[in-house]
Amino acid sequence: MSLHPVVAEVTERLRERSRATRAAYLERINNAVIDGPHRARLSCGNLAHGFAACNTHDKAALREGHAPNVAIVTAYNDMLSAHQPYERYPDFIREVARQAGFTAQVAGGVPAMCDGVTQGRAGMELSLFSRDLIAMTTAIALSHDMFDSALYLGICDKIVPGLLIGALSFGHLPGVFVPSGPMPSGISNEQKSKVRQAYTEGKASRDELLEAEAASYHSAGTCTFYGTANSNQMLMEIMGLHLPGASFVAPETPLRDALTAEAVRRCAALGKAGEHLPIGHIVDERAIVNGVVGLHATGGSTNHLLHLVAIAQAAGIALRWEDFDALSSVAPLLARVYPNGYADVNHFHEAGGMSFLIDQLLSAGLLHGDARTIAGTDLSGYAKVPELDEAGQLIWKPVSKESGNRGVLRAMNEPFRADGGLRMLNGNLGRSVIKVSSVPDDRLVIEAPAVVFHDQDDIKRAFDRGELNRDFIAVVRFQGPRAIGMPELHKLTPTLAVLQDRGHRIALVTDGRMSGASGRVPAAIHVTPEADDCGPIAKVRDGDIIRLDAAKGTLDVLVDAAEFAARTPAVEDLSRHQHGMGRELFGIFRRNAVAADLGAGVL
Repeated sequence: MSLHPVVAEVTERLRERSRATRAAYLERINNAVIDGPHRARLSCGNLAHGFAACNTHDKAALREGHAPNVAIVTAYNDMLSAHQPYERYPDFIREVARQAGFTAQVAGGVPAMCDGVTQGRAGMELSLFSRDLIAMTTAIALSHDMFDSALYLGICDKIVPGLLIGALSFGHLPGVFVPSGPMPSGISNEQKSKVRQAYTEGKASRDELLEAEAASYHSAGTCTFYGTANSNQMLMEIMGLHLPGASFVAPETPLRDALTAEAVRRCAALGKAGEHLPIGHIVDERAIVNGVVGLHATGGSTNHLLHLVAIAQAAGIALRWEDFDALSSVAPLLARVYPNGYADVNHFHEAGGMSFLIDQLLSAGLLHGDARTIAGTDLSGYAKVPELDEAGQLIWKPVSKESGNRGVLRAMNEPFRADGGLRMLNGNLGRSVIKVSSVPDDRLVIEAPAVVFHDQDDIKRAFDRGELNRDFIAVVRFQGPRAIGMPELHKLTPTLAVLQDRGHRIALVTDGRMSGASGRVPAAIHVTPEADDCGPIAKVRDGDIIRLDAAKGTLDVLVDAAEFAARTPAVEDLSRHQHGMGRELFGIFRRNAVAADLGAGVL
């Protein structure tokens, strides 16, 4: 199948826009490849420090310097359910390496915070910036020049983007991302949502809410809803940085271990002279476009309108929201996974998962099939399903052409919707994005008076006082990266959902984030310029009529242009957000953060 003309056009526009920056990036990493691994050129003292703690076998191999040495960069901690399985990975990886005649060392650990734990708390204000901090710590881990290639162990929200940005700063090294898999399905997402909304209305106790949450998040493995963590896994596979079919295989299973072992062997092979394939060559314009298409086709996390922009920039590629918007018009929604449906990622995987999705998108020319991958194949090799044969050996079989569950995953000829549901909005309030894949058709256009808030908790207080039983658009501002680090506002979801279910026409407009958990309520997020940068959102007043039109892609305040221009932007004392829970250490990030449409980071 030839490439879809819109995909070809966006890719060419991306190449042209990035010509100078991509060329400079490739020159930099290609020069590093020519230099080769530096371990053999380390001084005796440097090298001795590098292998001092190794066992006899590994020490001998590193002294000789001929066998590959694989870096392990791990985001392990046992508070994150998704990352707890990584506890045993270093020993497992080292043993696989020894059996195959090479070595592996833990190069370093990176921080890994859980947005699910910090949601609505002060710690959430560190979340977005943790991405850039993880990139920096990845670079520190690799800076010892001891390694021929690298394995990256990470799953969750800012962690995979941070690891990948750091990996691209060492783009001359081959790299493989290694997932750990989702936890088993707990109570249904529909049940969980009902209890959350009942609690918001005072119809369920805290004990009942905690019981529901604990029945949902109940074991080791990735949370099973389709938020940023699982969107990360989709991206790593469709961009060719996972092994085919690896993303959603359960932890602590023979197939999971076989895939991890093969990832270790592939990582070492990619570091050898004959097959050398740097990660900076895999992550090119084709891989970035494939990632955006995958995001649309699965109704993925809105956070990636920040993260993919930052990842692309790290590879010298100037991805823009306009590219997301153009690709959304031709990439149909093929998956419905909570919060865009009733199912979880285990149901998605059982229905055919990534292999089926990639096969369908390739058949329509919506992916660059010739993109390079870590598997030693082009992307067509990802339309296969991993399994163990009778001898326990890892094999891949062609995926079925039929979905195993049409309520969760569909073929190109019967999509859930014709477009991807992630759109850009423009208007006199600036630029923003909206996810409409689960917004009811009669809520795509909301015109209502503004109610302005400077703190998400004030919405719940107003709700409890009975002040929000009407049509309105909540404007929650001073939430951007320069203001308070752009925290996720998912805490608002139950309250706004209750009001929508009561029949009120409501929406959210914010310079903050709503993440992969944004769902049925229309939400114009990532508004830029942000309020703290004197953006137009800072001029909105209570009662102003705002029109959010997701169908036309507009976001406007319906105030006389001259009057609006003459208004003085509101200001807010944000000093209470600058201390406590480590926030004082991140002042340099807030002061130097770029706008949301450029990635909202400091790198």
